[in-house]
Amino acid sequence: MSTFLLQQIVIDQIDKFRKLCLWRGAEINAKQRPKTAWPMVCRSKEEGGLGVLNIKTQNEALLLKHLHKFFNKEDVPWVSLVWEKYYSNGRLPGNSRQGSFWWKDVLKLLEKFKGMAKVNVNNGKSCFF
Repeated sequence: MSTFLLQQIVIDQIDKFRKLCLWRGAEINAKQRPKTAWPMVCRSKEEGGLGVLNIKTQNEALLLKHLHKFFNKEDVPWVSLVWEKYYSNGRLPGNSRQGSFWWKDVLKLLEKFKGMAKVNVNNGKSCFF
């Protein structure tokens, strides 16, 4: 989940199996109806839920960490490689979606990242609010 942006169909299938496991328990052929709605189950325990993680949110959060490392130019080999290969001119990622399939998946979350971080174009540093 920290490498690829999961497609909705994959998330739906994983959630289907998590729901079946939760509702059926040890009885694999049980046909009982859910005792509560799935969004309620995904709420934190403090909010009255079971604290089951929302896979889509978790997936996006893990991928957003890559953008944070990228914009802060952390001392990580892949960060240096991407800056040198694709952004050596100093221009930050914009509409061009160049790079590997992994980097293209990460860049799909660029607008969400910009909404959460203030990016200083001069030095590439991001500052979270």
